[in-house]
Amino acid sequence: MARKYEKLVYQFTPEYNEAATIEGVSDFVSRPQAYFRGASQIPGAKYNVGFQVVIKPYFLDRMPHIHDVDEYLIYMGVPYPNPYDNFDAEISLFMGEEMEEYIITQPTIVRIPAGVLHCPMEFRKVNKPVFFQAACMQGMFGSVVNKDGERMEMFYNGPGQCILEASKKCDSCRKCLSIEWNPAG
Repeated sequence: MARKYEKLVYQFTPEYNEAATIEGVSDFVSRPQAYFRGASQIPGAKYNVGFQVVIKPYFLDRMPHIHDVDEYLIYMGVPYPNPYDNFDAEISLFMGEEMEEYIITQPTIVRIPAGVLHCPMEFRKVNKPVFFQAACMQGMFGSVVNKDGERMEMFYNGPGQCILEASKKCDSCRKCLSIEWNPAG
């Protein structure tokens, strides 16, 4: 018999950054990484987050975009337990229609309210590894860009298996977002 709450527990599996980059490399981040892919891993989840350690400079996100929900960007030094003494990096982040630049040189969390334009983001200097976490308050990671004056939504849910069809990988169809957790089933 299944346990009542087992659908609410997800054990991380290692991911090896299969995301395509312009340069064709992904060695800017240590491997493996951990991700929580929201509703595709725990039905009904309204949270999506990656856990990465950036180990060398990289222009991570070039395209200014918005989200329809809040996003939080977290930058911490590693290794723990002292994320302050171990922070030795410089990250550039642009925010707002005005493209205000913020230079991050110490452990920082940035709240990006729904609808606020942000990025590009560049890890300019990485003298010591940086723990980076992008937490989006929705069940699937996605962003909205302005392409030729039109709103274009882009979603990416990683290389995981589809929870609705065991024979295929997730293709970001978003059907899993409509599944709610049910303690009876």
